[in-house]
Amino acid sequence: MNSEPQDNLQDRLHDNPQDKVHNGAAGSANLPPDLSRGLAYLKAEVRKLSGDPGVYRMLNGVGEALYVGKARNLARRVTSYTQPNRLSNRLMRMVSETETLEVIVTKSEIEALLLESNLIKKLKPRYNILLRDDKSLPQILITADHPFGQLTKHRGRKTRKGDYFGPFASAGAVNRTVADLARAFMLRTCSDSIFSARTRPCLQYQIKRCSGPCVGLVSEADYAAQLDQARRFLSGGSADIQRDYAARMHQAADALEFETAAIWRNRIRALSGIQANQDINVPNLRDADIIAVARSGERSCIQAFFIRGGSNYGNRSYFLSHNADNSAAAVLTAFLGQFYDDKDPPAEILLSDNAEEQDLLAEALSVRAGRKVRISQPQRGARRKLAAMAIHNAEEALARNLADTSSQRRLLGELGELFGLEAPPERVEVYDNSHIQGQHAVGGMIVAGPEGFNKAAYRKFNIRDDGPDAVSGGDDFAMMRQVIRRRFERALKEDPDRASGNWPDLLLIDGGKGQLGSVLEIMDDLGVSDIAVVAISKGPDRNAGREQFHMRGRDSFTLSPQASAMHFLQRLRDEAHRWAIGTHRAKRQKTELTSPLDGVPGIGPKRKKALLAHFGSARAVSSAGLDDLESVDGISKTVARQIYDWFYNGHS
Repeated sequence: MNSEPQDNLQDRLHDNPQDKVHNGAAGSANLPPDLSRGLAYLKAEVRKLSGDPGVYRMLNGVGEALYVGKARNLARRVTSYTQPNRLSNRLMRMVSETETLEVIVTKSEIEALLLESNLIKKLKPRYNILLRDDKSLPQILITADHPFGQLTKHRGRKTRKGDYFGPFASAGAVNRTVADLARAFMLRTCSDSIFSARTRPCLQYQIKRCSGPCVGLVSEADYAAQLDQARRFLSGGSADIQRDYAARMHQAADALEFETAAIWRNRIRALSGIQANQDINVPNLRDADIIAVARSGERSCIQAFFIRGGSNYGNRSYFLSHNADNSAAAVLTAFLGQFYDDKDPPAEILLSDNAEEQDLLAEALSVRAGRKVRISQPQRGARRKLAAMAIHNAEEALARNLADTSSQRRLLGELGELFGLEAPPERVEVYDNSHIQGQHAVGGMIVAGPEGFNKAAYRKFNIRDDGPDAVSGGDDFAMMRQVIRRRFERALKEDPDRASGNWPDLLLIDGGKGQLGSVLEIMDDLGVSDIAVVAISKGPDRNAGREQFHMRGRDSFTLSPQASAMHFLQRLRDEAHRWAIGTHRAKRQKTELTSPLDGVPGIGPKRKKALLAHFGSARAVSSAGLDDLESVDGISKTVARQIYDWFYNGHS
């Protein structure tokens, strides 16, 4: 055990010190040896602990985090793990595996709570309640680092200067809202690089979804007013803006300016479209998250509704696995701490049940947000109806998820029997390649398990043309060999004991006997020969339902087109195909949309715009003579020589 002060919380949020290991004394003969050893170790460590607040981490023999907890009094909290008659079976297993205790002392219990949430998300300890599906939620951003701000969708950290609105429950909702906002307020959605390269209005201007700031068709002041209206609308001022638009429409109609009136009518329709699905309307509820939990055994569903500016931004389901004896309060506390670790909490959080240490959690979120955050369980009135609605949605989503999980486990059991596995596979990896005559080649890996597709574990492999498995041309066999080698060389390096749960029980390969042979060659070479490998090829007429399955040591075989296992395998293969093709298209599009001018040293947006305006295309710039380049406004002789040398030295 190591103990260290925490002078600066923000610095500690990203620390993971490797502390010195202290071995415990021998355990009692009346307890299982592992549990006795763990208890003796913790008893010895407790003597060294202070009564300060802080965070403790329990690690196993290979340094993996088993549990992260916070304490108001470290010595008292860790002492509770040394009394086996008060421990659940889960906690006794955890203590028996504990070989190292690490401690970080904090200045307050609030700092301990914030640090605990951060470490749980970072380390993903096995015995904590984990929020695994925690990708960032999309938001709307109105940028403030450009004279003519951009309206765009944003994910991730708020690194760009501007106003952020959200979160929204889905990317689709953001895309629809951005499109309607652009139509209503005539705002640009193009990137800054495209904006700087425009020489004439784009299609968005022609269909009246942008006011054309890129070519000076609107003044900076008028455009700023349009941006302010969009901010007001997203901040809850929709009624005032719609009344203003309606007055302008009627004024134009009274003046017999029907085309102008139609423009205002279309803008009103766009604003109405944004609000069309607002089925939540509670007075005085402007910025709030409504969070409800539904539990069944070792599975819980959290349903979260997002209310911003008085508008419903949608709802989303989160599923958590935990021990059956965890209460709804414990599940909510774990969710709130991890969910808001990297998200700004709203002014109000309405819960279906009271959380553990709710007041402390509210105080911690207030510290993080820099303003007051209130957490409550509404008991009556409109807010209670909202919580009841969220509970109903959570129960429905949990029932569907449990049904899907049960069906998924049954199908995995069928695969285990079909392919001669000792047990149903817990992790199935499916591989496919995608390219066009060897160009923009990528390999894709998808992962499926008892809970369905694990999209967080999907991987893509950019096919390399060097190394032991270099690929030239469209050699599918060589591509698959490279992908499999890279996947399992990394696994052998990072987790040789297969303790992480990231090793597959079954590999499915899109291809025939040739692909199977390529994969088995690499697996044998790496010494990984205990994982079942199955290749799936189309039948004689390449029709779905007549797929052939190929395995080492077995004749090729097929299944009935109506068999549930056949449909399941087709779904797995189709998902791998979709992932590989999507990755390939993204890579190809990125390459095709890259201008040859982007790589020229010393060429920024202004010079690039001047060159394109003068020559008409990047191709014409690449073939231009030195004198022609020097004649462009803003291009000096030195820069012209740089451009000329760049293209004539083989960079075109």
